Amino acid sequence: MRVLGIDPGIATLGYGVVEYKNNKFFPIAYGAITTDVGVDKAFRLYTLYKGLEDIIKLYRPEIVAIEELFYNKNSKTVITIGEVRGISILAAVNSGVKVYEYTPLQVKQAVVGYGRAEKQQVQQMVKVLLNLDEIPKPDDVADALAVAICHCHSNNMLERLGYGR
Repeated sequence: MRVLGIDPGIATLGYGVVEYKNNKFFPIAYGAITTDVGVDKAFRLYTLYKGLEDIIKLYRPEIVAIEELFYNKNSKTVITIGEVRGISILAAVNSGVKVYEYTPLQVKQAVVGYGRAEKQQVQQMVKVLLNLDEIPKPDDVADALAVAICHCHSNNMLERLGYGR
């Protein structure tokens, strides 16, 4: 199974493509799509959309896994992240790829085994599970890989219980 994990952000959108075969993870590609602060928000969203569209065409994931929105005191941030999530989901659906969403708690639970794990613990486990030489940077990239890993673990558990996803 090939999964594209997304950590949505307007300035930096992290992505990670992971292949999961025989209970093993293989990193295919990972990185970030960035936009400049002074640019019109509509153009920034378009840039992220096109970037994701290109990644989906290039790596052909079967699934897109995206982190759900968590509560933030700044309502402007929540709205902007919601817009980025929207264009991310749209890029996947327009490409014919099914989308799954996971909360930060679910991601931490799946990757570290503890839903209240610290960011550093998640990043270290991403490095270990993907057999990487170093923790991917920026943090958004490691987070996107963690979301992809979360989906693989969640899907694997459901299959073992006899449920298809």
